[in-house]
Amino acid sequence: MRARRDVPRQRTAEIDTSTPVVVLKLDDNPFHHGGLGVIRGLGRLGVPVYGVCEDPFVPAARSRYLHGHWRWRVSGATTDDVVDGLARIAERLGRPAVVLPTDDAGAILLAEQSERLHPWLLFPSPPSELPRKFAGKDTLHRLCRGHGIPSPETETVTTWPRARAFASALGYPLVAKLAMPWLASGRPRPPSTSVIHGPEQLAELYEKAGQPLVLQEFLPGGAEEAGRGQDWFFHGYRGVGSDVIAGCTGLKERSYPRPAGLTSFGRWVANPELERTATELLRRTDYRGIVDMDWRWDPRDGHYKLLDCNPRLGAQFRLFSDASGLDLSVAAYLDLTGQPVPAMDPVRERRFVVENYDPLAAFGGWRSGRFTLGEWAASVRGTEETAWFARDDLAPFGLMCLRTGWRALTRRFPRRAAGNRRSRPPRFHSGRAAGIANSVSPGRRSGGAKHGVEGVRG
Repeated sequence: MRARRDVPRQRTAEIDTSTPVVVLKLDDNPFHHGGLGVIRGLGRLGVPVYGVCEDPFVPAARSRYLHGHWRWRVSGATTDDVVDGLARIAERLGRPAVVLPTDDAGAILLAEQSERLHPWLLFPSPPSELPRKFAGKDTLHRLCRGHGIPSPETETVTTWPRARAFASALGYPLVAKLAMPWLASGRPRPPSTSVIHGPEQLAELYEKAGQPLVLQEFLPGGAEEAGRGQDWFFHGYRGVGSDVIAGCTGLKERSYPRPAGLTSFGRWVANPELERTATELLRRTDYRGIVDMDWRWDPRDGHYKLLDCNPRLGAQFRLFSDASGLDLSVAAYLDLTGQPVPAMDPVRERRFVVENYDPLAAFGGWRSGRFTLGEWAASVRGTEETAWFARDDLAPFGLMCLRTGWRALTRRFPRRAAGNRRSRPPRFHSGRAAGIANSVSPGRRSGGAKHGVEGVRG
């Protein structure tokens, strides 16, 4: 496979890049490749990009396009702790910055605490309760029902008898999701989404969850299966100053873990019907900002049904990057800094692969006889966008490989529980791109740059 660096053309070469960006990640996950996509996509255009990392060996922290990062592990932190940490970040930057969350916890906090964080941090302000409703599995189902958007049969269960009754009524397999997967706990957390094949597996998951479970009917079809029943995703952005929605649809060819995991291999495929349905939900709810949706076609009734909706960037969003370097993170940056957002020029059949997960998905597909290893190799040969490897930014890929190897060697050893340790304030560390920061002329700033940051923590 090869990773092609998109060379920015005139549309993105002329933008004002003086406003910095903070990639906000509150989840303790060093293998989150979506944040690295933001760092590279905006960094290649000359935007000063900063990040939040939980330890010094997070691969994204070593990107050549990162100006600096705050070492910050927020497990066990209160809302006030996180708001105070964001205020410290704003004070360090000394000017307003665009904030792009890459996990649900960050998106929810920004929406619900927007009055305390504006104008020093720039981000869309949808109705404050909406991101939590989008991210919550049960609240999303009720939201879909209220706005006429198809979704699977769903029920939130808080008792074992109710869980057993729902499973008996619908039968196995069924899908089980954590109702609030962004919530941290002092014990190891099961996957946010699991496919349950029997009562014993359901009972084990119910015991480990530590929160209500959302049970859903299992729709036929899915990733890696032929026909229209395959899984789809929609990534979109609705700006703060207009009703125009930038949206793209893609096909999930493989996922890991199968069949309810993240996209390990996907393609940019036009689906006007799905795009209309997704954008209609954004308009009906008055959602503003970036969104990542997972859909599945149900051949039983001929509808696309919404499985998940995340109020932030999807991990595979760089699949939707056109020839000029424009993607959804760039669109959000332009909109939030008061600059015009050009229309995206679709690159149909563009492919995206996650190097540390897709070989595992391919091995599972080979063992089950769904395809041969030769067919897998042919599918990824010449892939246009990779999650980790980039010829102009090799360090994150190397560190990802080292951490993957270390995890494989130590996975049999029990992990120490995080406990209830008090969160420490974020500590700033300079990045590889910091050496050129002072050589960039300031240029025109966005409207929010006129405000000072005095009193942001008051």
